[in-house]
Amino acid sequence: MTPEKEKIKQPVAQVWKNNWFLIKLCLSASPAYVIFAVLDSVRNQVSIFFEHTYGIGYVLEAAEFHYPFRQVATFILILAGCVTLGMVFTVFAGDYIQEKERPKIREKIKLRFYEKAKELDLERYDNPDFYNELVLVLSEVDKQIDRCVTFLQNTMSGIAVFITTGIYFFLKDKTSIPFAAVSFVLTFIFNQMFNRLAYRIRIARNPHERKREYVKRVFYLSDYAKELRLNPEVADVLFQEFEEANEEVYQAEKKYAGKRFFLGFMGRYVSNSFFSDVLYISYLVFQAAVRKALSFSSVAILYNSFGRLKRGMQIFTDVYPYACETSLYVQKMRDFLDCKPEIVSEKNLLPAEGAKEIELRNVSFAYRREEGDFLRDISLHIRPGQKIALVGYNGAGKTTLVKLLMRLYDVGAGEILADGVNIRDYQVEKYREAVGTVFQDFKIFAGNVKENVLMDIAEGCDEEPVRRALSESGLWEKVCEMKDGLDTQLTTEIMERGVNLSGGESQKLAIARVFYQKAGLMILDEPSSALDPIAEYQLNHVMMEATKDKTVIFISHRLSTTRLADHIVMLEKGRIAEEGTHEELLRRNGKYARMWRVQAGAYLD
Repeated sequence: MTPEKEKIKQPVAQVWKNNWFLIKLCLSASPAYVIFAVLDSVRNQVSIFFEHTYGIGYVLEAAEFHYPFRQVATFILILAGCVTLGMVFTVFAGDYIQEKERPKIREKIKLRFYEKAKELDLERYDNPDFYNELVLVLSEVDKQIDRCVTFLQNTMSGIAVFITTGIYFFLKDKTSIPFAAVSFVLTFIFNQMFNRLAYRIRIARNPHERKREYVKRVFYLSDYAKELRLNPEVADVLFQEFEEANEEVYQAEKKYAGKRFFLGFMGRYVSNSFFSDVLYISYLVFQAAVRKALSFSSVAILYNSFGRLKRGMQIFTDVYPYACETSLYVQKMRDFLDCKPEIVSEKNLLPAEGAKEIELRNVSFAYRREEGDFLRDISLHIRPGQKIALVGYNGAGKTTLVKLLMRLYDVGAGEILADGVNIRDYQVEKYREAVGTVFQDFKIFAGNVKENVLMDIAEGCDEEPVRRALSESGLWEKVCEMKDGLDTQLTTEIMERGVNLSGGESQKLAIARVFYQKAGLMILDEPSSALDPIAEYQLNHVMMEATKDKTVIFISHRLSTTRLADHIVMLEKGRIAEEGTHEELLRRNGKYARMWRVQAGAYLD
């Protein structure tokens, strides 16, 4: 057996355990939704039995054996009244309860997954296998909730059919039951094989469908609109990627097409139609015409209800394989929810307020062990209130180093101390709250200006600190020009009247976030990369004034900014190549001096 087949094969106990897990999630999110869905499905099957099996059978027998008309009419009126009450219940359960509760159940369960995604370590997102699983899990949540409820409905309605129709057949003709039993066994085997194959195809298609989704996003997201129009050749590359992904999906389908056709044919026609349409009808004709053991009205009802009896017995042919497929996805959901963050606090200490003293002792770090250390033997001491600039060429390790300082990753070797305490000992969330950060790839969220500064719910907040932070970052004048001021919605992704900020304005907003925070350590990754020289000059001086009582680490490729730092650290290939003040490094005439001359030369020449 191949590893893929071993992965797909599941013990029966695991199938029921996984489905029960999702049922409990649904019940905890909205018990009314689940209960009314099940009650309505059971009511529907009981109603169908009395209307289509017992009711029609009674009427046919009445016609064949000449029952009194008053008796038959009374029966029909009572049956019609019961059916009408059932329809009223269906409208209440389906159109009111389920429609009202469906958004609630999806919201609560999705929020649980979003909360888990929020707490997972950043390192997991660097793992392509984990990321594929994450995308699959989040994309399947709605579908699996519906499958879970459908599973319950099918199970309970199947039991209702089996009990009602089974008793009817037992009383009318016991010999009919083995015909349904044989059809049941064959259909069970072929349907189970078919569903396993469907899951294998889904897994094979998944990475290629992700590539197709990526191409689709590129063509409809505004982020790529300018690049596509200025570089139309990129579209040709994307079209090729799209065609290749489609071809891979086609090949995955083609690989299993013959086997899927065979299993579908055997499951749906040979083990199903052959027994009911050929063998069973022949048996009924023999019983009625030759043996005179059945009335013709009984033959009509038994044949008409044979399919219902099979569906009752097919609880384990259709529902169990259905549960198996659901279980495979639910297992991925459970694995995801069971993921534990590895970056945890060892002593749950609370960081002190005020400027931080930071010390790195022989720090090394690797994204992947097989690739070797990305940072090697970094030692650095930063005094409280000191302004440190990290410089170096792309890939030198600057951003990685600040991610370690924020404890988005843990060091592989060595240790990082904040105020003399290993940062592993601090409560993770409180420590990160004590660090204000602007990353180079910051994001503006679809909310109002206040929410984007606070990075929190803005209702009832004190607006004065928000205005001060925006003023210090240089964005306040722009906000004042907006019609709704601090309540102006940003981005047009959700609100048509939203405002799209320019690159420089967005960067000022991101910087306002750290000015708003009461953080003792500020990390600014390329804080002025999108600003013009005058705005950069103004921001640099405002930033130094606003952070005079804080420890600041900033990364910049513009050495005009690094001149303002108390101490400059130059990284190269994951190591500290040089460090010192701007003047000291120029006098040393090393790597930093050469980088400075290259940048300054563009202006001096």
